[in-house]
Amino acid sequence: MNKTFVQTIFARRSIRKYTDEAVSQENIQTLLEAAMAAPSASNRKPWQFVVVTKRETLDLLAEQHPHGKMLADATLGIAVCGDLTEMERYWVQDCSAATENLLLAATALGLGAVWLGVYPRDERIAVVRDILALPEHITPLNVIAIGHPAEEKEPRTQYDEARVHWERW
Repeated sequence: MNKTFVQTIFARRSIRKYTDEAVSQENIQTLLEAAMAAPSASNRKPWQFVVVTKRETLDLLAEQHPHGKMLADATLGIAVCGDLTEMERYWVQDCSAATENLLLAATALGLGAVWLGVYPRDERIAVVRDILALPEHITPLNVIAIGHPAEEKEPRTQYDEARVHWERW
């Protein structure tokens, strides 16, 4: 077992406070490559990503998303979206796998990140679609706030034996 990787999983926490240091282009590229390394049903890869670094757009998303205030401090936002012309059936699962890869990569790079849910809330979809000028066949699953962390949280597991069933329920 690769202890370093498992430690990265436990270290992944929702970080909502960031410094004003920009995320490097190299790190953005790594995040996107990690996201696109996710498994995908029938290898259809329905994901599309909107990278947001402009302060005005991050601030607008922070104002309009009911739980997105941390985007006002983040130097990077990435909207993970599904292209419904590619795979309507499993796009949520595929884009969720891509999102988790992105979050784990952020942790491994020493960045902080938090997943802000958009889909299936129609009002959130409409707001994000409008702000990011998404075409109708592209549905935002989430927006990830990313930056250099200005807070630290202890690694943890949330293992709960009561949720584990062996062989049968």
